Amino acid sequence: MKPMKKPKKVDRASRQAKRQHTQRHAETATCELPVTGMHCASCAATIERELRKDPGVKEANVSVLTNKARISYDVGKTDEGRLKAAVKKAGYDVYEETGKKGTTNAGKAGLAEFTVLGMGSTHCEGVVTKALQAVKGVQEVETSYAKEYAKVTYDAATTNETALKEAIDGAGYEAVRIAPGRQALHDHERALREQERTVLFRKFLIAALFTAPILYLSMAELISGSLIPSFLQPATHPITYALTLLVFSLPVIVVGRHFYTKGLVNLVKGRPNMDSLIGLGTGAAYLYGLYATASILLGTVVFVRELYFETASVIIVLILLGKYLEELTKGRTSEAIKRLMGLAPKSATVKRNGKELTLPVADVQMGDLVVVKPGERIPVDGIIVEGSSSVDESMLTGESIPVEKQQGDKVVGATINKHGSFTFRAEKVGNETALAQIIKLVEEAQTSRAPIARLADKAAGIFVPVVLAIALLALAAWLVAGFGFGVALPGGTTLFALTAAITVLVIACPCALGLATPTAIMVGTGKGAELGVLFKNATALEHLHKTTTIVFDKTGTLTEGKPVVTDIIPAKGMNEEELLTLAASA
Repeated sequence: MKPMKKPKKVDRASRQAKRQHTQRHAETATCELPVTGMHCASCAATIERELRKDPGVKEANVSVLTNKARISYDVGKTDEGRLKAAVKKAGYDVYEETGKKGTTNAGKAGLAEFTVLGMGSTHCEGVVTKALQAVKGVQEVETSYAKEYAKVTYDAATTNETALKEAIDGAGYEAVRIAPGRQALHDHERALREQERTVLFRKFLIAALFTAPILYLSMAELISGSLIPSFLQPATHPITYALTLLVFSLPVIVVGRHFYTKGLVNLVKGRPNMDSLIGLGTGAAYLYGLYATASILLGTVVFVRELYFETASVIIVLILLGKYLEELTKGRTSEAIKRLMGLAPKSATVKRNGKELTLPVADVQMGDLVVVKPGERIPVDGIIVEGSSSVDESMLTGESIPVEKQQGDKVVGATINKHGSFTFRAEKVGNETALAQIIKLVEEAQTSRAPIARLADKAAGIFVPVVLAIALLALAAWLVAGFGFGVALPGGTTLFALTAAITVLVIACPCALGLATPTAIMVGTGKGAELGVLFKNATALEHLHKTTTIVFDKTGTLTEGKPVVTDIIPAKGMNEEELLTLAASA
């Protein structure tokens, strides 16, 4: 009889690894990607469709107003690298810090900033500088012993921040990385937005300057032929006239080239967007203008009335102006977030190694002892370990009366220390503070979709294909009716069928359909945050109009934040003026 096999022992480490693997595959993560190159709601819809093709993506929301993609995904099935690749595949780009784009860092410059503890003289400054310069790949070093600060520009393909920190530590000092934090990221995003506005305005200005003479030459004759110089008269000098319009239109096409490089490329890939409509409309008009110019050069001067260069140029100018105004609107919607971030102080006084150091708030670590003096804003959340004071927490509670704080009491970042000094231990820093969570809540509300916005997104998703179909139908109908390419009619040749198709494409270009609702949501949530009212999501904002009763838990949240005199009731023998004088004196 064979002995029974003993069951195999599974060691504890294997079981734990298997459990962690299972948990990892079930774990859901959320990431935000700053997307560049979006101009309309159909751009956002295109990116969402591409992201949702990834089997690991559970939810994808792309906002054209904040230029962000918020994605929830299964970490066991996909990662941020694949998500970024999906955005780029859709024809857009993802901003990455320190200029690291794609899969290689070759030729890319990195920037690192450190607080260097123990650097207390010019000699120390020189030691740290030499230690950093000795690291291969370091391009530039800036140090200050007064601020205990070091800034390093380096080749990201050759070295990294860890190597730089090790170099400083190896020189006998302690390097603490200054993290960019939410404020720095927001500042950078704002700078990118301002840069995009500047580029759009420059494009509009160039296009407008070159379109003005085209429009004048094309339309002046309708008022009076004498308004056009004799050497540019289309009747007597058709070749000069046509070539002049062609030359002036070329810079307009160049500054509006993204309508063709992105719009038409997306159309070919089966992902048409608003730029596709503009590219088709202006492209068709411009190509016919080239055909007409070639015909004039070959002797068919009747085409001088069918150049259409002014059509393509004016459309591009107006669309660029519209996009510039949209960018201005998008910039204004983030002002509430900016004001909320402005509540947090930029620096904090921290006790380390028996010394008081002034550090950027982003560099405060959990467990640090932070000193707060009268009148200062509290930098992060924590618990008082020494001293006492009264703290104005109206930013958080709406209560105007300062709250007394003693040892062991909690304090919240961005609230104001009124009178005494105290030291507290940092318990929550960075994105964990109460203010950071409020900002995050507002940001999520601004990028979330209300039911009406989802309806607008669906409409925008089918809007472009429907418009293309209508344009083709209009073209076919007029061709069948006999108003075709070069059909001889009284007054010369005509391109009526193509004109009708271009008209359909052009009047459908504005992106108001996809922008109106998210703009309203962002303005509403932003204004609410400015006034102290936070919306958890856009759905709550949309449902607010159905509200008939609002119940508040305490009157303190409804005050103006400062006391006022409401009644003066004097005792016998005293008048109101005398009582008010004594009260004011006290």
